[in-house]
Amino acid sequence: MAALANSDARIAYAQVVLGAELPEVLAGAQDQRRNRALAALLESGLVERNAADELVAPESIFRDLLTQLPRRQPQSGVDRFMRLGRIERYPANRSERRELLAWIINEAIEPGEHLTEKQVNERLLSYTEDVVMLRRYMVDFGLLERTASGSSYSRKLR
Repeated sequence: MAALANSDARIAYAQVVLGAELPEVLAGAQDQRRNRALAALLESGLVERNAADELVAPESIFRDLLTQLPRRQPQSGVDRFMRLGRIERYPANRSERRELLAWIINEAIEPGEHLTEKQVNERLLSYTEDVVMLRRYMVDFGLLERTASGSSYSRKLR
């Protein structure tokens, strides 16, 4: 894939994929640039020479590269519901949802800390775009307490 970081190589690769004959590939480029781009494509395996000495792009190259990637490890705990540190989905199971919410509140709010709604929203924004729903879930599950006036939120002490 590093070969495609070069603009000339990308253009040459696109031309080969679209069926351009060798003289047409990077026809307007200086010989040194053209040769360098073609050499990078050949060396990387993105392009091969067939029996007629024509350049071809093997269809299997991307499949082969993908098989070399490590398999994604099965996730456990709250990681199953997160992607890149943000909530990807809420668990349907009530106890798993509580576990996810408890983990987030432990990460976002210190014990004894009193925050305004705006401060809570700012902290929860790193976990989801829908901070109102996340905050509501936390209150509903008894993890986050709100003063009667609604002016302050804090972690519920266990």
